[in-house]
Amino acid sequence: MYLRHIKNKKKNNSHNFSTGILVFEDGTRFFGKGIGFEGNAVGEVCFNTSITGYQEIITDPSYSDQIINFTFPHIGNVGTNPEDNEADKAWVKGVILNCNITEPSNYRSIKKLDIWLKKRKIVGIVNLDTRIITNYIRDKGAPKGIIQFSKKSKHNIKELVKKSKSWKGLLGLDLAKKVTCKNSYTWNSLKSWDKKKGYLKNKKNLFKIIAIDYGIKKNQLRCFSDINCKVIVVPANYSAENIMNFKPDGIFLSNGPGDPAATGKYAIPIIKKLIGYKIPIFGICLGHQILSLALGAKTKKMSLGHRGANHPVKDLLTDKVEITSQNHGFEVDEKSIPKNVKVTHKSLFDGSVEGIEVKNKKLFSVQYHPEANPGPQDSKYLFEKFLNNIKTKKNAKKKRY
Repeated sequence: MYLRHIKNKKKNNSHNFSTGILVFEDGTRFFGKGIGFEGNAVGEVCFNTSITGYQEIITDPSYSDQIINFTFPHIGNVGTNPEDNEADKAWVKGVILNCNITEPSNYRSIKKLDIWLKKRKIVGIVNLDTRIITNYIRDKGAPKGIIQFSKKSKHNIKELVKKSKSWKGLLGLDLAKKVTCKNSYTWNSLKSWDKKKGYLKNKKNLFKIIAIDYGIKKNQLRCFSDINCKVIVVPANYSAENIMNFKPDGIFLSNGPGDPAATGKYAIPIIKKLIGYKIPIFGICLGHQILSLALGAKTKKMSLGHRGANHPVKDLLTDKVEITSQNHGFEVDEKSIPKNVKVTHKSLFDGSVEGIEVKNKKLFSVQYHPEANPGPQDSKYLFEKFLNNIKTKKNAKKKRY
């Protein structure tokens, strides 16, 4: 068993002196101290190995319906601020931390993490051995669980297990429609954050990008501002015809949560039509999976997924290794990839597909996050690659006329 933190599954204690509890669907439970929002939430329990950027991780829409177990012990020590949010709303269900949240020690801090979580109605629990929970997750393969914070320390184990079991899980679940924007909008053109100047505005707007929002991160939009692009963000179900009415130079498919096959019921037909317009397309994470589905490949649920900021990926075209930021629980099945689609990147952890391209059609995508936040920026060149595809396409069009 997993040492002292896991209680006997057969005992149905309805009351414990701990204000926080994590209960898995098999009845295994961990007691700790509740923080953030008082209440409970059900989701898939996963772990993230990043040592920085917890605010960016919690506000990443890709974590919708998930409970994050942070393996790094000191979460909350730099506080929170309004600049580091990757979305206007946090979709994560809960967070599990090792140590108590200390008073923030950072010149950019505005609010303590505990208060920040409470405002966003995110349930949290501290004083758990997150390494033990990580081992449990590895053994069980991204299990379903429920997290609860009760100031009165009242936990009905039987009811919590029932709630956990009754949740259907991420397989077959379309979450892009839940997190996507309701209406199209133009990005405010802010560039990537600079330590001395903060967020500067791009004023050139030489190219127009349509970004399909499946759960987009703000730093992806900033990366486009860095390369002088105007970005119009549209909902996940926005029609191909309406997209082309904007007369875009390129199409971007964003990251997002849930099962890509479920999301693809409406997204795949849209992407297929866009491919027919022979316009450059670039996809990240869920966008990569949906593009692969539109090209004829299949996706599947991973046992654990990849979540962290230190994942080595090999570029098969250059033989170079990139250290990448990742967050996904599904992958493209390599055996299903059509012959006209080339695998360009692979994970050095498990050999899974990390990138594809169709050269003659200026289509490519990656499973990881080249925009980082948090994480290394080894792969930021992919935005330049997309821009070069756009320039090549525009120059070829000029020559024809």
